[in-house]
Amino acid sequence: MSERWDPTAFKERVDTLLRDFLAEEAGHLVRIDPALQPVADHLQRAAGHGKRLRAAFCYWGWRAADQPDSDALLRAAASMELVHAAAIVHDDLIDDSPLRHHLPTVHVSLETALAGRPRARAAARSLAMLIGDHLMALAGQLFAVSGLPAAYLARARPMWARLARELVAGECLEILSTGTGPDPDVSMKVVRYKTAKYTVEQPLLIGSLLAGASPALRAGLSAYGMPLGEAFQLRDDLLGLFGEPGDTGKDSLDDIRGHRPTTLLAKAWQAALPAQREHLARVFGRRDPGEEQLREMRELMIDLEAPQEVEHMITSRVREAVGHLDGLGMSRHARGALTDLARSATDRRT
Repeated sequence: MSERWDPTAFKERVDTLLRDFLAEEAGHLVRIDPALQPVADHLQRAAGHGKRLRAAFCYWGWRAADQPDSDALLRAAASMELVHAAAIVHDDLIDDSPLRHHLPTVHVSLETALAGRPRARAAARSLAMLIGDHLMALAGQLFAVSGLPAAYLARARPMWARLARELVAGECLEILSTGTGPDPDVSMKVVRYKTAKYTVEQPLLIGSLLAGASPALRAGLSAYGMPLGEAFQLRDDLLGLFGEPGDTGKDSLDDIRGHRPTTLLAKAWQAALPAQREHLARVFGRRDPGEEQLREMRELMIDLEAPQEVEHMITSRVREAVGHLDGLGMSRHARGALTDLARSATDRRT
């Protein structure tokens, strides 16, 4: 890879690697029994999209420690994308989301494929759960067979285990706090554990641990990664309600329909007067919300200045994150790439 950071070329490398790896795994499944073809197809499709940010952060955790570009490291970094694919399949299943990347989600698509069979919906949801589980297992496999020396992998394994534990904890926290009173502290804890850590901070730390980075560099990357990961999810919260489905590839009603305890909702609730809280609760509590409820929720959020508050939180966190890159002693190339990644992770419409 050239010294100039080219995110498009990097994405193509990761896409090709994952496509080949999952095609081989899909072939193993179909050889067990041709009836597994729908499972094999959806296994490949589940990891077929995305910006490959998690792989990029892992890659630059490695490069920040002055390690060279390497195909073995790319395989280890790409495993972060399989973690993400697993999380998406499970999250869509938990939230019963209909769309992802402009396509039916895995459990919805499988229900169509199983149409006419007894208990097709239950079977589709069960298969989606198992596909998500298998993607997580494959993430560990790709990491283990990356080709990096065993001693390098051993340095990063505790962080890998922590990533998996905290990702599950964050998802569980969101489920347990859904339907409770909106609380900014709770919503930010969900942001931190469900998304921020496994999206930015932990891939960076895994890359730097693989590289044998100093404790000082790892601490600096963590200080950069945590606020940036939070900003990433806060942008997702805004796009979830105010983004256009044509851009996001998701249903704008998902967060309302799922009664998700987002920071956006918590900030609106915090600013609302009693009558406005009643209005919020009424709109948010609808069992089957439609476009009218979406319009009402957007107008009320804007009146309460919640989007502006979340936008300010994003801006301040990005500034904080990039500021932590100063004084870490990394190359200008690595610092520039991490600065660019901070912008692309948070200044987006998808």
